[in-house]
Amino acid sequence: MSEHNHVVKKNGDLDMSKMDDAISRIDDGEKDRILKNFDSFKSYLHQRIQLAQSIGLNDEQLAQAAEKVAGYLAANEEPRNSEEKLLQELWKVGTQEEQHKLAHLLVKLAQGKAE
Repeated sequence: MSEHNHVVKKNGDLDMSKMDDAISRIDDGEKDRILKNFDSFKSYLHQRIQLAQSIGLNDEQLAQAAEKVAGYLAANEEPRNSEEKLLQELWKVGTQEEQHKLAHLLVKLAQGKAE
C-alpha cells in the first residue's frame, strides 16, 4: 500500500488532511463497538495511542490527532452515553484553544487506561 493512504507519513509527520478519510473507513459496526460505552471508547483510544507512540508520535501529535477525531465525532456521531454527551457539549462550546486542551486531556485520560 502506498503512503498516500496513510495519516502518518514515512518520515513520522502527521498528514491531518487524511484523518477524515481514515475515520470514514471505519465501518458502522466497528464504530458501534467502539462507542457503545465509555470504557470501550477509552480502551480503543488507549490502543491507538500505544500504536502511535510505538511509531514515534509525540504528545503534541497525539493531541492534534485526538482533536481531529473529537471534532469529527462531535459533528457526525450521536453520543451513545452520558460521558460522550458531556464531551460533545464541552467540545461544541469550547474555543479552538479549549478544544486543543481538551484533546490533550483526552489523550492523558486514555494513556492512563490500562487494560
